[in-house]
Amino acid sequence: MIAPHTLAAMIDQTWLKPGANVTEALEWIDDSAGAGFAALCVPPFLTARTAQRLKGLSTRTCTVCGFPFGFEDTADKEAQARHLVELGAQEVDMVMNIAAMIDGDYDYVRKDLEAVATAVAEASHSTAILKVILETGYLNSEQITRASEIAVLAGAHFIKTSTGFGPRGANVADIETIRAVVGTEVGIKASGGIRDLASVLELLDAGATRIGTSAGIEIIRAAQTHWS
Repeated sequence: MIAPHTLAAMIDQTWLKPGANVTEALEWIDDSAGAGFAALCVPPFLTARTAQRLKGLSTRTCTVCGFPFGFEDTADKEAQARHLVELGAQEVDMVMNIAAMIDGDYDYVRKDLEAVATAVAEASHSTAILKVILETGYLNSEQITRASEIAVLAGAHFIKTSTGFGPRGANVADIETIRAVVGTEVGIKASGGIRDLASVLELLDAGATRIGTSAGIEIIRAAQTHWS
């Protein structure tokens, strides 16, 4: 069993649900800030406020780009990513252009990702990292393999499975497929529908190095119960 504090440092605690008001979101940030999570992942409009509240803590500010379908024009994604880092984002979770990937337009997909990777790297001389969301629920195993290869070549620091708004979330088979491609140098973020400790441990065992979930507090409490 992983110690609760070690597990917390592998979780991106996430607030991306539609309809939640700002007051609730800010309360959630304050409640989550001291739990030792790897990052708090918030909508773009909350990036600056989250960064301010997390200042001086080990938990990083994460936000999303091209979310949730990846349909935006490359120039728009590039500008958004750059702006988000300048607002204080230390991690950017970008959605691959899913339609282009399914169509097999791999050159477009690569250039789209490279533009955002460059923007993230150059913004305010940042040390921000880029996670590329594949939305694996729309892809078969061969497409997941190819998408992972392209993302790594484009400069992704992590491959992320899902947005949480696709047809399904992460599963063990996806993680194993991605890990076989990226080796040990690139992280894997499992996300989408992960709400209990057993699922987290299963995905970590399969090769995930980050977990994206809105149930981080509950998962850590479950780990504390098991640890004790």
